[in-house]
Amino acid sequence: MSTAGAAAALRVQVWRKLRSLGALYLQQSVCLLPARDEVVREVRRLADRVRQQGGSCRLLHVGLADEAERAQVVAEMSAARDEEYAEVVERLPEFVAELDKERARGRTTYAEVEESEADLQRYQSWLAKIAARDYFGAPGGEAAQAAVAAAAAELASFEQAALSAEAPPEHVPPSGETAQQDQGVSPNRNRGSRR
Repeated sequence: MSTAGAAAALRVQVWRKLRSLGALYLQQSVCLLPARDEVVREVRRLADRVRQQGGSCRLLHVGLADEAERAQVVAEMSAARDEEYAEVVERLPEFVAELDKERARGRTTYAEVEESEADLQRYQSWLAKIAARDYFGAPGGEAAQAAVAAAAAELASFEQAALSAEAPPEHVPPSGETAQQDQGVSPNRNRGSRR
């Protein structure tokens, strides 16, 4: 695709879209993507937008007959995804360290849980975007999935501590008031009302 002569905003949109699809650039304005239905559909939409806004493009279906060359392309695309996965893994310790810091400060509160949930959701979303363009199962994907799952487990532990810290103490009835508990009635601990 060439956006020469088109608005600068279009150039940025094209670059971002191709990057989000996981394009492998061979040279400026020439890139490869696998011919999967969802990818082809997105590239065609992008090509239409480029043409409507004064740019030009050609979509070519290329087959790699040489197995060694195909393996090289797959390796390059997988290496790009591995770099992205590694960045997720590299940043997750900050998330866990923040939870540890809040524990040490005695701030295991539901407000902190909500803030940390939002942070974890960003990591999960980031990981999902990378996985969507990981067409060949880059090896770093498993480590990134495991790291995000471990962070989620840390947050669940933090949430349990917050619940214990903020929940009202259990009422211990005098010896004659056990009938309610015997009938299966327990204190209402609906966390949803704390949001």
